[in-house]
Amino acid sequence: MLYARLGKGEDLAMPHTTGDTPDGTPDGTQDTPPAQDLISGGHLVAKALKAEGVDRVYTLCGGHIIDIYDGCVDEGIEVVDVRHEQVAAHAADGYARITGKPGCAVVTAGPGTTDAVTGVANAFRAESPMLLIGGQGALGQHKMGSLQDLPHVDMMTPITKFAATVPDTARAADMVSMAFRECYHGAPGPSFLEIPRDVLDAKVPRERARVPRAGGYRASTRSAGDPEAVERLADLLVHARKPAILLGGQVWTTRGTDAAVELVRTLNIPAYMNGAGRGTLPPGDPHHFQLSRRYAFSHADVIVIVGTPFDFRMGYGRRLSPTATVVQIDLDYRTVGKNRDIGLGIVGDAGLVLRAVTEAASGRTGDGAVRRKEWLEELRAAERAALDKRLPQLRSDASPIHPYRLVSEINDFLTEDSVYIGDGGDIVTFSGQVVQPKSPGHWMDPGPLGTLGVGIPFVLAAKQARPDKEVVALFGDGAFSLTGWDFETLVRYDLPFVGIVGNNSSMNQIRYGQAAKYGKDRERVGNTLGDVPYDKFARILGGHGEEVRDPADIGPALRRARESGKPSLINVWIDPDAYAPGTMNQTMYK
Repeated sequence: MLYARLGKGEDLAMPHTTGDTPDGTPDGTQDTPPAQDLISGGHLVAKALKAEGVDRVYTLCGGHIIDIYDGCVDEGIEVVDVRHEQVAAHAADGYARITGKPGCAVVTAGPGTTDAVTGVANAFRAESPMLLIGGQGALGQHKMGSLQDLPHVDMMTPITKFAATVPDTARAADMVSMAFRECYHGAPGPSFLEIPRDVLDAKVPRERARVPRAGGYRASTRSAGDPEAVERLADLLVHARKPAILLGGQVWTTRGTDAAVELVRTLNIPAYMNGAGRGTLPPGDPHHFQLSRRYAFSHADVIVIVGTPFDFRMGYGRRLSPTATVVQIDLDYRTVGKNRDIGLGIVGDAGLVLRAVTEAASGRTGDGAVRRKEWLEELRAAERAALDKRLPQLRSDASPIHPYRLVSEINDFLTEDSVYIGDGGDIVTFSGQVVQPKSPGHWMDPGPLGTLGVGIPFVLAAKQARPDKEVVALFGDGAFSLTGWDFETLVRYDLPFVGIVGNNSSMNQIRYGQAAKYGKDRERVGNTLGDVPYDKFARILGGHGEEVRDPADIGPALRRARESGKPSLINVWIDPDAYAPGTMNQTMYK
């Protein structure tokens, strides 16, 4: 044995310390190489996150990713642990929407990454910038069948703006910065990186690794659009008799609220808002319209669509007057003119473009703005007629409670500091016609993917990002069931919010379509839920819970939830046979 040939106590790893060294240097004077300054892949990832301004990551733990946690602790990045990876991804999406900074979720390999797919897909359709980091088996075990090994990059490529594997530890921070750059190419969206475990855990000399400097690795992508096109749009609006504008989610994404408000007030244009664009104008503003959109888009001569694709929400563009001049402004060239011909398209940052249009119209707004007074009065009359038609249901004392009464009470409850979150099908369709956020950036819904289950993760992100804000969330009972266990996460992190479950024990949006298509005797196939007391669920997990069956009790229950200082759920039993107009028209499928 080798050990038997060594002197007693001598070790193979010990340097010579007596006698002449092999190169002839005097006894005891051999130089030992200085210890190298090494850094692991997980610590490089954390440094890159810090450079981007990420101050928290959402995660569910796994052995493939724990070195990232260690790096985050050293960099002062909060690690927020949840109960399901879908929640982590949705929270990263929500955090990006609230803060304007990219969100980040970190999940383990295999099922950890597949659980997060829905959250990434939702961010992709909603144009939300976030980075999902997924674990992977060791690169040295590639194709050997390592634990939780799956082709993550192949799976994520269709639903991200960038998806790649980190091939070398020294490249870890560099590739994180690359992923963030791609999040902002065109319209924002998610990126994905998988990091093999041996790549993440290995250490390399710091001088080998490129660590991005904050503010030094990506440029602004903001563009004010083609100046000639801006001039044309200014001219169109100055001379239009009946213009209308739709302010979509990109108005908030680009933080273009002030520019949008200045345009509509300067040029006296009625404005409609959807998605994250809701709240751009406060309720009661003379240019704020909500219920007359279809009338306006059928009678307008110039229609400006800002930051909203011609997707199902817009009837693929078919709901716009065929004789109107349609103008589309969007961050993504591929969206402009898709599904419908347009009179003018402008690719650029919504805020910069709208400000440039206002400036281009400066000094020429007088006559047109005055002429449009009658047009605004015409639309206001259409608004009043729609409201009068709905008023009996908004004030209904019926039991079970009519959904319109519930969402009307919620709308009255909101303050200027209330962030409203909608998570559901039919009940959120009701709320979209009634609930009016009072400030910009105070409306959150899943977006065009129509994902159920975003509510609790969005509450988590919104309350952590803006602890000064009140968060009010309306859930369908089916939607809450998907991610509701993370209500405990809100309790654990002491994040109070006012939650309302519109409980009809059904997936009612689907139920209506089945009844209409197959008959009443088959309306209950695959869409009926149990009568779950969600108020008790909240109390079991340490929150505040109440049950409401009388519409007169809704307002007081909301106020008690606010005063409780806890995460709360008010379980409101609503009429299962009341359907939103959008559900009855099945507009989402047309």
